[in-house]
Amino acid sequence: MEVILLERIDKLGQMGDVVSVKPGYARNFLLPQAKALRATAENSKHFETQRAQLEAANLEKRADAEKIGKKLNGHKIVVVRQAGESGQLYGSVNARDIANQIVDEGFTITRRQIGLAQPIKALGLYDVQVSLHPEVSVNITANVARSTEEAKIQAKTGHAVMSIEEEELAQAKIKAEEVFEKAEDVEAVKEDTLTETDSISNSEATKNEVVENPSSSEEKQTD
Repeated sequence: MEVILLERIDKLGQMGDVVSVKPGYARNFLLPQAKALRATAENSKHFETQRAQLEAANLEKRADAEKIGKKLNGHKIVVVRQAGESGQLYGSVNARDIANQIVDEGFTITRRQIGLAQPIKALGLYDVQVSLHPEVSVNITANVARSTEEAKIQAKTGHAVMSIEEEELAQAKIKAEEVFEKAEDVEAVKEDTLTETDSISNSEATKNEVVENPSSSEEKQTD
C-alpha cells in the first residue's frame, strides 16, 4: 500500500515522500495517527497545498520537543518490582510502565514514544530511548529494583542487586566510602587550619621583628 508521509518516520522516509508499507501498518498506525495519507492524486494535490503549513507546524513541534528533551535527557526513573534471588522479575516492565512513571514525574509521554524492543524481565539499569518528535529523541535510565533502597544501591554500584547478602555488602561498602570521604574532608580542614595558623604566626613574627629593631629602619633613613 502506498502512502504520502506527513512527517518524518524513522527508517521509512521524510515528509512528502511516497512510500510503500504493509496495509496493516498503514491502517492501524500511519493513517489513524495522521502521520500519512493514502497516495491518491487528490491527496497528493491536497498535500502540496498544505505543505508549507505542515512544515511550519513541524518546526514548531520540534522546537517544543527540544525544550522538553533538555530536561528529560539523562533522566533516571525507578521502577519497583518483585523479583527472585536470581534477579528475574515476577512479571515484566513494559513501555506502558515506563511511560506511566515518566508521566508521574511531570512529563507528558505516551507508551508509543518509548523505544523498548522487548519487555524488561530482570533487575538492573536499562537505557531507554524516548521519541519526543520524529527528529528528536533522548535517552533515560530505567532503574528496575525490588525497592527504592535497592535502587539507590544499583545507581551507586552500576549493577543489579541479586540477593539480600549482596545488598548488605553493597550497603556496607557505601557506608565505608562515606566514612572515608568524611575523614578526608576532616583532614583537609585540619590542613587548611594549620596553613592559616602558620601564616598568622609568620606575620606576627615579622611584626615583632620590626617593633624590636626600630633602629635599623631609622639608620637606613639617616643614610
